Amino acid sequence: MDALLTSSKEPGTAVKQISGSNVLLNCLLAEGVDTLFGYPGGAIMPVYDALYHYSDRLRHILVRHEQGAVHAAQGYARVSGKVGVALATSGPGAMNLVTGLADALIDSTPIVCITGQVFAHLLGTDAFQETDVVNTTIPVTKWNVQVTEAKDIPAAVAKAFYIARTGRPGPVLIDITKNAQNELTPEIRYEPCTGVRTYRPKPALPIASIEEAAALINQAKRPYLLAGQGILLAGATDELKSFAEKTGIPVACTLLGLGAIPQDHPNYVGYLGMHGNYGPNVNTNECDVLIAVGMRFDDRVTGNVSKYARQARIIHIDIDKAEINKIIKADIGIHADAREALAALTQRCDAQTHPEWMASFRALNDLEYEKVVKKEIEDTTTLKMAEVIHQLSSLTGGKAVIVTDVGQHQMVTSRYYRYQNPRTSITSGGAGTMGFALPAAIGAKVAAPNQQVVAVIGDGGYQMTIQELGTIMQDHIPVKILVLNNQFLGMVRQWQQLFHGKRYSFTELDNPDFVKIAEAYRIRARKVTAQADLTAALLEMLESPNSYFLEVVVEKEENVFPMVPAGAGVSEVILEIPKDKT
Repeated sequence: MDALLTSSKEPGTAVKQISGSNVLLNCLLAEGVDTLFGYPGGAIMPVYDALYHYSDRLRHILVRHEQGAVHAAQGYARVSGKVGVALATSGPGAMNLVTGLADALIDSTPIVCITGQVFAHLLGTDAFQETDVVNTTIPVTKWNVQVTEAKDIPAAVAKAFYIARTGRPGPVLIDITKNAQNELTPEIRYEPCTGVRTYRPKPALPIASIEEAAALINQAKRPYLLAGQGILLAGATDELKSFAEKTGIPVACTLLGLGAIPQDHPNYVGYLGMHGNYGPNVNTNECDVLIAVGMRFDDRVTGNVSKYARQARIIHIDIDKAEINKIIKADIGIHADAREALAALTQRCDAQTHPEWMASFRALNDLEYEKVVKKEIEDTTTLKMAEVIHQLSSLTGGKAVIVTDVGQHQMVTSRYYRYQNPRTSITSGGAGTMGFALPAAIGAKVAAPNQQVVAVIGDGGYQMTIQELGTIMQDHIPVKILVLNNQFLGMVRQWQQLFHGKRYSFTELDNPDFVKIAEAYRIRARKVTAQADLTAALLEMLESPNSYFLEVVVEKEENVFPMVPAGAGVSEVILEIPKDKT
C-alpha cells in the first residue's frame, strides 16, 4: 500500500507542529539516509536552515556544482547499494542535475534528488529562478513529483525511496515549493512505502519458463552466459558463480557487469563490447545457447544487430520486462529477479563441463594477447595506458574501487583492471558522461571509507568537473586521482584517425599544469613522464593516507584495440589499425 502517515501522539494530547523542512529531514533519517550531497540556494534555503541543526545525524557534502552532487550521489549508491541523495535549488540549480539524472536512469542507479522551488503562488509566473522542473525531468527520472504543501512531504519521500530502490532501480526527483518548506504541520510518525498501485517491482518467478530454459541449457553444446549489472543490483554474484561452476558455462561481463564474477574465476572468459576481449566477442556468433542475465543488449555490446548471434537460441533474464525483446528477440524471455532466476536454474540444470568450448575462448584470447596485450604491457618503450592500469591492478590486487570517466582510459581500465569484488567498478555506461569520475569517486569514498578508491580519468573529462577538487579539500576526502594525459580527446581522435582521414578536428588539448592546480587545492601531487618512475609513483599514491593526484603522461596517439567498428558485427572485431589507416 502507499505510505501511511499516523500521528505520533496519543488521542487528546497536543500535536507538535514542525516545519516542512524538518519533516523532510526526519523522513530522510527514517529512510536510513546518512549523507547528502548538495549546493544551497534561495529556493532550498529553508531546508538548509533546518539542516544546520542536524549535523550530528546527517552529513552534508558541499559540492562545487550541482552536477557534482548528483554524480557523487550516484557513486555513493553504486558502491553502498543504498539510495544516494542530492539537494539543489530551483532554476539553474535543478537544471544542473539533469545530466546526472539521465545517467542514473540508463544505468539503473537509485538516487533521490530534492530540489527547492519558488512559492506555490508564483508557479507559472516566470518568477526568479523558476523552471518547470517536473516536466523537464520526466524523461530522465523513474518518477517525479512536485509538493506544494508540507503535509504531503512524507508521502512523497516514502514513495520516492520505494520507487528508486525497487525493481529496476533508478532516479527520482522531488520538487518542493518554498512555502511547503516553511509551513508548519503536525509532527507525524513516518511509515515507509511498501507498495504502489499499478507498480509491480518484483515479478513472480515464472517456473515454466525457468524449466524450459533449463532444458535448453542441458542440451546445449556451446552455452554462453553474458553477465550484466542486473546481477550486481540483485545481489546475485554468489548465484552466478554457483550456476557457472555447476554447468561449466563460460561467463563474460558487460561494462557495468564487471565484478559480477571474479576475473580470476576459471569460468570467466572476458569483457564484452566494442573494445572488449576478442574471444567473448567472436564466440558470441559461435555459441548455440546465449543466456543474457541483467543486461539490456546495448548497441556497444551487440554491434550490428542483424549480425548478432543469429545461430543461437537466446534466453534473456531481466527484472525490467520492457528490455526483453526490445533489441534482440529472445526464444525464452524470463521476467524475473536475477538472483531468484539463477538459483532456480542452478537447481534444474545438469552438472556439466564444456572443455573444448571453453578452450576456444582461451585460444582466441591468446591471439589477442600476441597481437594487442603483449605490445601494450610488455614490449613497449613508451608509457601506455594499459601498462599504467595493469600495474595499478597488480598493486591493489584487483580489490580497489575504480571509478572511471569516459573515453579511451575507460575502455583500457575495463580491459586491464582485474576486478575481484562486486561494486568496485564504477563508471558511466549508457550515457557516457564525461566529468562523471571525480565527483562519483567522492561519493564512492564516502560510502566506503575503508576501501581504496581510485578515480581514473582522461585529461579531457577531468577538466569538466575539476572544481570538485574543492570538495575533496574542504571535506578531507582521501580520494586518489589518476589522470592519464595524452593531450587529446583520445576516443574522438581515434575515430578521426580510423574513419575521418586523420582529420583531427578540435581534439588536441593544450592543458594547464595539473600538478599546480592540485597543489592549489592542498592535494599532494606528482607527475610521471618516464616508465622507470611509474611503479614508485603508483605506490606513493596508494600508500598516501590523504587525497593524492597523480598525472601520468602517456603516448599521445595511442589507440584502443580490439575494436568493433561502427556498423560491423561483433565477430568482425579488429585487433589492429588497418594498413590503409596508418
